[in-house]
Amino acid sequence: MQTTTAPDGATDDALLTVFDLQLRQQARPDGPSATVERSGGVVRQTGPGHVWNGILWSELTEEDADAEIAAQVRHFASLGHEWEWKLYAHDRPADLGQRLLAAGLEAEPAETVMVARVADLPHDTEPPAGITLRPVTDAAGVELMARVHDLAFDNGSARFGERLLAQFAEAPDTVTAVVAMAGDVPVSSARMDFHPGTEFASLWGGGTAPEWRGRGIYRALIAYRARIAAERGYHYLQVDASDQSRPILQRLGFTALTVTTPYVLRA
Repeated sequence: MQTTTAPDGATDDALLTVFDLQLRQQARPDGPSATVERSGGVVRQTGPGHVWNGILWSELTEEDADAEIAAQVRHFASLGHEWEWKLYAHDRPADLGQRLLAAGLEAEPAETVMVARVADLPHDTEPPAGITLRPVTDAAGVELMARVHDLAFDNGSARFGERLLAQFAEAPDTVTAVVAMAGDVPVSSARMDFHPGTEFASLWGGGTAPEWRGRGIYRALIAYRARIAAERGYHYLQVDASDQSRPILQRLGFTALTVTTPYVLRA
C-alpha cells in the first residue's frame, strides 16, 4: 500500500486526498504496454493504440496552464493517438476546463466520482431469477460484453474489446470481468480494475440492456465485484458514476467525492 492511507471513518476530504495521491499523483501504468510519466506539471499515461492515453493529474497555475496544455497537445499529436485530459472539479486553475476547450479539446458528459468501503457493501446480493453471472476470461466472453456494451451505451465497442483483451493478455491480475446471461443472451456486464499498491479497485462498464434495467442486475454486479475486491484485500471501490447509476450507488452506500469531466482530443 502507499504511505498515505485512509483511516476507517475518514472524512470525504481526507478520502479525496488519498484518492488523488494513490490513483492520480502516484498512478501506475494500467498494463505492461502503458507508460506513466511526470512531465512538467502533469502526470500522463501513454501507450499504443489500445492503451488509454491522457492526463491523470495536474498541478497548474493561471500563469503556466496554457503553456502546459499546449505542450501536451504537441506531445500527443506526435504520437498520433486520441487522448483525454481527465479533469476533476477541484483541479486548478478554476478555469482549466475553459482553457482546454480553447485548445481544441471537447468536453464529454461529466461523471460523479463515488467511493465506498468494501466492508460496508453487500457481498451476497443474488441476481434476479433467470439470470446467471458468468466470469469473463477470454475472447468469447469479451464478445458477449461487447454486445451488451453496444446495447447499453449506444456506441462502438471495438476499442473497448481491444483494450480488455490486451489487459487479459498483458496483466490478467489487474482486471476481473463478468457478464450477466439470460439463458444464452448477454443482458448486462461489468469489469473491475485492481490498482496494486493502493487501497482502491475501480468499477467500470456496469451496462445493462434497456429492457433488463430496474430488475436488480446492476446491484448484483456490484456485490459480485465487492466480494472479489474483499478477497483481494482492497479497502475501497471507486466508480465514475453516470446520472443513471448514481442513485443506485448512493443507496448501496457510495459517497460522492467530486465530479470528473473528460476532455478529449481526437487523433
